[in-house]
Amino acid sequence: MSQTSQVRWTTADLELLPDNGNRYEIVDGELFVTRAPHWKHQKTADNICAELNFWSRQSNLGEAVTSAGVIFTDADNVIPDVVWISNERLASVLDDAGHLTAAPELVVEVLSPGEENERRDRQVKLKLYASQGVREYWIGDRHMQQIQIYRREQATLVLAATLFSSDNLSSPLLPGFTCSVASLFT
Repeated sequence: MSQTSQVRWTTADLELLPDNGNRYEIVDGELFVTRAPHWKHQKTADNICAELNFWSRQSNLGEAVTSAGVIFTDADNVIPDVVWISNERLASVLDDAGHLTAAPELVVEVLSPGEENERRDRQVKLKLYASQGVREYWIGDRHMQQIQIYRREQATLVLAATLFSSDNLSSPLLPGFTCSVASLFT
């Protein structure tokens, strides 16, 4: 009986991959390759980021960015669509290369079409973000025009709400933040 070992990718391996417009991420040593996102996917991410930054400028509590590199471990290196991080946390987890080395408080992924992409965002990344201490995880579905909100309960992220285009989005993590879900998908 022969055994085969699965290849475990590391952050060092990512440096060897071509700069060809693909997005390379690793979760638990597994490589995920995605193409550049659809225009509407990116616009949704930009809209979410803009709403978070508008609130952040008013509250002066943190910052939001799109496509931030987050290096949790040598085998967990991802590029979420949007992250929001408090000023206090940012000061302690940003490395010299400009990557986050620990969990931001909020991570947002906008679903890309395809079974593998959905599995990555709804299962693999949900588990990763929970294990790394993300406090809130939003999954945006631009086709269904909905946002699923997962909130930290003990050591896991639990589905707290599914919001539709007629709803308003708010969060206890972001005091005073509110926006129309519909505005995120315009």
